[in-house]
Amino acid sequence: MGPALGRRAFLLASGMTASGVALEMALSSAPAISSTVTPSTTVHTVAGPRHGTGGYRRLSDGPGWRRVTRTELAEAKKGRADRRTALACFVQFTDLHITDVQNPQRYEFLRAGDTGSWRPQEALTAVGAVSLIEQVNALRYGPATRAPIGFVMTTGDNTDNNSRIEMEWFLTAMTGGRFTPNTGDPGGYEGVQNSGLGLYWQPDSGKRDVDKRVGFPRLDGFLEAVIREVSSPGLAVPWYSTVGNHDQLFGGAYSTAGGFFADLATGSRKLFALPASEAGAVYQALRRGDPTGARFRTAWKRYKGKARTVTADERRAPLSPHAYIAAHLDPAYTGSGPVGHGYTRDNLDSGRLDYSFRIADGVVGISLDTTDRGGDYRGSVGTRQLAWLERTLKTHADDTALIFSHHPSWAMTNLAPHPARPHEKRHGGQELLAVLSKHGNVAAWVNGHSHLNKIVAHHGFWEVSTASHVDYPQLARVVELADNHDGTLSLFTTLVESAAPHRTDFTDLSQSGLAALYRELSFNSPGMRSGLAGLPGDRNTELLLKRR
Repeated sequence: MGPALGRRAFLLASGMTASGVALEMALSSAPAISSTVTPSTTVHTVAGPRHGTGGYRRLSDGPGWRRVTRTELAEAKKGRADRRTALACFVQFTDLHITDVQNPQRYEFLRAGDTGSWRPQEALTAVGAVSLIEQVNALRYGPATRAPIGFVMTTGDNTDNNSRIEMEWFLTAMTGGRFTPNTGDPGGYEGVQNSGLGLYWQPDSGKRDVDKRVGFPRLDGFLEAVIREVSSPGLAVPWYSTVGNHDQLFGGAYSTAGGFFADLATGSRKLFALPASEAGAVYQALRRGDPTGARFRTAWKRYKGKARTVTADERRAPLSPHAYIAAHLDPAYTGSGPVGHGYTRDNLDSGRLDYSFRIADGVVGISLDTTDRGGDYRGSVGTRQLAWLERTLKTHADDTALIFSHHPSWAMTNLAPHPARPHEKRHGGQELLAVLSKHGNVAAWVNGHSHLNKIVAHHGFWEVSTASHVDYPQLARVVELADNHDGTLSLFTTLVESAAPHRTDFTDLSQSGLAALYRELSFNSPGMRSGLAGLPGDRNTELLLKRR
């Protein structure tokens, strides 16, 4: 695409819709993007360790990831690049986990039984999310088709503790504005990182904690910096929202039934540590499935005498599905639109978090709520949802359908009954795959939750699961759909990092410096799974499929 062809002309020539043209014209009048952000994707470079194999490792510019063409579903025919026209282009955010790290309901103490249950970088989730927004604003176009980015879709776990204040921070970051990621005492931090406990990284002290023993730095002023005001430009394109288990369940796993967790979240007592054997028992119960948090509550009550006093804060109150939808519909958070970010007054009245939306002429998006309100971190859907999905796919039989959810098929194994509908059957990932495979218009199912890049070919469509933005390598994904005009479609996926520099300066505690530190801490986080970037065929790809 040469520079002589204007953007409006390109959109018309490539078959993009009139709404896409209107969007691009609106973008041209949007506030200018800061020249300090260089548009970049992981095709060019990826943050990687400078040298060494052990201890705390510093990051720098690493080699990019090449694009892999996958042909399990259709042949890659010659000359398609010259024929193709763009149908849709969007960015997927997933598992931002914007976190109130001082919430008394959090279970950091599980780290005594499982090292990865607490991350040293969690206090930086807000600045990390804003840095990702800055990169997408700078990118503006899909790297494979050069079509303008039409929207961003978040596929859940936008927040971490199902709390009102985290939702306010998330919505402000996405819409644009200023917010202060601090709760409790307005004058200072009250959490595990200034507790004096060696179980957690104590950045502002000389204590030889478990993380400093492997090379984590002492950073005087860190805790003061992480609760400073954050400024976000907001997304320059429309965005849509899909709910995740951390957005609706306590700790992402425990049902909201009963008042124990709500009282804990808004109260003034916080448990900082458990004996390793007790922490291990609670962790194992959570992994096996403890939907009501019975084992958690037993441990908390047993050791509540060791809880410390912190400042209570009603803003940590949990969000019901109704309140979750109402927050999205608040005009203060419309930003680049649309109003409700996918949710409508119908959703508010029904409490149902499933919806469909028009992406472009001939392309429809369908957002599914896969969080089981009965509890557990794994997902499922109810019979009524499955019937709604069937009707929606039939209604849009002549459209290419893109499905969005939080959970991938392999993590939909929890069939706990919905508390409000105890007799309704729940359905797992295999049943959902069967429904999607039955409808030939489904091109892709885009999801997250596993914090892992993984792309799977199913019968007639691709399942695209993307790594989180809280664990290294902290990625989002650009997805472009194109018609090759030879009986096939190409689905391009390109991973992007935040705008933060790859190199970290420990003396730089500015918002940008903290976002860079966020990435480096996540790379070094003890107990984190390796290989979350996936294989080359799970990263930057061209995925071929037959046009139905």
